[in-house]
Amino acid sequence: MNSNEILTADIIDIIFEGKNKAYGAYDLRKTYNKRLSIAVGSMFALCLLFSFSQLIAKNNDHVAMSIPTTVITLADLDETKIEKPKPLPVPPPHVQPPAVNTKIYTAPLLTNNDVVDVPLVEELNNSIFGMENIDGADYDGSPLPPVEKSIAPDLTPAKPDEDYTKPFTKVEHEAKFPGGLEAWKKYLERNLNANIAADNGAPAGLYTVTVQFVVDKSGVISEVKSVQVPKACPGCGHEAVRVIMKGPKWEPAIQNGNKVIYQAFQNITFQVVEN
Repeated sequence: MNSNEILTADIIDIIFEGKNKAYGAYDLRKTYNKRLSIAVGSMFALCLLFSFSQLIAKNNDHVAMSIPTTVITLADLDETKIEKPKPLPVPPPHVQPPAVNTKIYTAPLLTNNDVVDVPLVEELNNSIFGMENIDGADYDGSPLPPVEKSIAPDLTPAKPDEDYTKPFTKVEHEAKFPGGLEAWKKYLERNLNANIAADNGAPAGLYTVTVQFVVDKSGVISEVKSVQVPKACPGCGHEAVRVIMKGPKWEPAIQNGNKVIYQAFQNITFQVVEN
């Protein structure tokens, strides 16, 4: 390409000078402006067509539409032809069946003359057995109506309210030494004068003292006294009272889930061993 052709030639021709123009790249670049114009024109035409269709649709919304209507006239209902619901049947009133001849059944009984005393057969004809004698119609053998049961009133006397201000002698859970029987034994071993019976001159044997006392609702002990003391050991009673009064609070008695005042009795046994 000479200098005169270069001045008038397109930039694409200059770039592809001496190259294979049939490959495709040259044709794409050569026709780029034409294709761009076609694309822009097509897009513009589509936008114009869409705007025109929206305008037509908007105008059609204002067109009044005539909808045919049909008038339906209801005929007057003939109330005489309406079938009314039938009333429910009323059960007949309860009628007490007529009384039937009834005889009390008595077992055969031997009298002093060793003669069996039984009801006369004539008395049982046209009768039934029952709990009482009833004069009524003769029984013809037909099934008897069921006997209506009556609910007997509860005649059990109501349990009186217990007085929780007085000491109880019988309770659900008795008062006890804290810790139970083992703790009670250990307490006696540590605090009781076991030689009191021997010191009183009692012969060999066992001597039991019964002590009575009151345990209140908080476990405090009061009114301690010996109610049974062996004659051979009068000092055993005093020792038993002393050791109980010296002790700690007891666990209170329980009645109906409540802590109550309890009249307690405790046995304490002293032993004298032969030397």
